[in-house]
Amino acid sequence: MGIEDILMHDESLFSNINAFDPDYMPPNYKYRDTQMEAMAMAIRPAISGGKPSNSVVLGSCATGKTTAMRKVFELVEKSTEKVVCVYINCQLHTTRFGIFSQIYKKIFGHLPPETGVPFAKIYGKIMQYLQKEGKALIVALDDVNYLFQSKNANKVFYDLLRAYEEYTGVKVGVFAILSDLELRFAFDKNVNSVFIPQDITFQPYSYSEIESILRDRVNSGFFVNVMPDEILEQIAQYTFESGDLRIGINLLRSTGIIAEADASKQITQEHFDKAIESLVPVNLIETIKSLSDTEKALLKVIMESKEVLTAGSLAELFKEKENVSYATFNRTLEKLEFLRLIDTKYTGKGVRGNSREIILRFNPDEVNCIK
Repeated sequence: MGIEDILMHDESLFSNINAFDPDYMPPNYKYRDTQMEAMAMAIRPAISGGKPSNSVVLGSCATGKTTAMRKVFELVEKSTEKVVCVYINCQLHTTRFGIFSQIYKKIFGHLPPETGVPFAKIYGKIMQYLQKEGKALIVALDDVNYLFQSKNANKVFYDLLRAYEEYTGVKVGVFAILSDLELRFAFDKNVNSVFIPQDITFQPYSYSEIESILRDRVNSGFFVNVMPDEILEQIAQYTFESGDLRIGINLLRSTGIIAEADASKQITQEHFDKAIESLVPVNLIETIKSLSDTEKALLKVIMESKEVLTAGSLAELFKEKENVSYATFNRTLEKLEFLRLIDTKYTGKGVRGNSREIILRFNPDEVNCIK
């Protein structure tokens, strides 16, 4: 098949290839009702003219935090005009000006001028609008860790949460979406006095939940009988072991594209195998690169060990190399487990019957980003 034939070929296995896009909003969003109810409860006071609550939305990558937040915002905006909901990706907008430009755009329908207008004027227009219209502002800051890296987190939170001091009656709530357990304690005292959040935790999906979510995507994105159950089950198992739902969704798309290139009417084992071979553990590498030096050092010790490690033996090894306290070791180990880089399994073989075995969740040969 020539290039022109490929580009103009109108037969497809996909009924809706957009169902496999990262920003696709599934009509049936499952297994996060409890978390979405908690989000709604935080926003609810604003609907009746009160002050919304602040929240930390906590969970490892690809546990549905962003989609849940967007779904709740969508529902709020359909039900009332008294609340302005603004979702901001802090990977893309890391500066004070960038954050408030997105809020300005949501309110006024366009971005403010990039030059010639001082920040104070943009900030004032936003707050004056909220004050005059009697509307509350809810801001979801996704991937807040990027604001800490750019050293803008404290200033942005301060600007939002202390606006009422200058603009009487203005009510602002913040959802801080993050995967780092420790960042919620990284604000300075001026922010901590007003940012007293509730925790909304997103636990990793179980295998059955992953399989159900991927099956829904198959039904939305492929024609009938394109994806056999046995291939879907393999994709679900691989996704569960990786701990990242995005990998499974990407595999669905990839297997379909490979099958189309073969002019096949159904996805086969060969197509799945090819998709796995081409899969680069980008998300894994990004997660590891985001670790602190201490966290990378502990992970490196685990990766390089040729023996089965328990938490006790690992603590001794790590304390020798890094000269850290047991509290620091334990906190770092919990962080690696939270990010699903490792598992810990109670064996009952310790002196007190509660020894934990350390299990690495990925193949160390796939990763060369720890030096």
